[in-house]
Amino acid sequence: MPRITAASNAAQRAETQRRILTAFGELLFTHGLPGLTMTDVARHAGVGRTAVYNYYADMEQLLIAYALDETERFIVDLRDSLAALENPVDRLALYVRAQVEDLSRRHLPPGPAMAAVLSPGSFAKLADHVGDLNVLLQDILQDGVHQGYLPDVDVAQLARLILGTLSASAARRNRTPDGGTPPPSPSSDVERHTAQTVRFIQLGAGARFDDAGRPIRLEAPAHDALAG
Repeated sequence: MPRITAASNAAQRAETQRRILTAFGELLFTHGLPGLTMTDVARHAGVGRTAVYNYYADMEQLLIAYALDETERFIVDLRDSLAALENPVDRLALYVRAQVEDLSRRHLPPGPAMAAVLSPGSFAKLADHVGDLNVLLQDILQDGVHQGYLPDVDVAQLARLILGTLSASAARRNRTPDGGTPPPSPSSDVERHTAQTVRFIQLGAGARFDDAGRPIRLEAPAHDALAG
């Protein structure tokens, strides 16, 4: 029997863990969280039930691991996409669109609603990642104010309102009256809802647009005003 090196053993463990997290995410998307079991995840991942327990003691640990993994990857991809845009109002649109699509895709309880399904200790583990998303949004809003595209407002409070709006919208969209998972909506309906959400939040933040739909400055940029 060939000898298994530490490196190959670590790679095998990483592959198994990735299969478990991927299977969990796919089941969340197709079936939702209520009623989901470790056995379901093991079967979907093509591994033994014991293998799942080797990595995660219970569904709560699996849920928090999936949420952290997805959120970290989401933030990295979002930062790369935002870096390609100069206008802060366009960056706000990208941020909102990415959040809407991500919250819809993952079918996780969004924002504060995670506290209802996690223990306080597990919920606290999400704080840094959620905080990163909040800081990213605040930076976009602050840049909008600085460049004169958004009115001078309490950026921290506005960011909380925007994140709360996104969380509440996702919670309604991902839940039927009986608590189940709603059937997929037509792509045209999804796109219309996303576009409406993006523009609603842009206008709520104080952005204004010309007749062609391009963001316009409300006033001279802060650095120009100071220079004058």
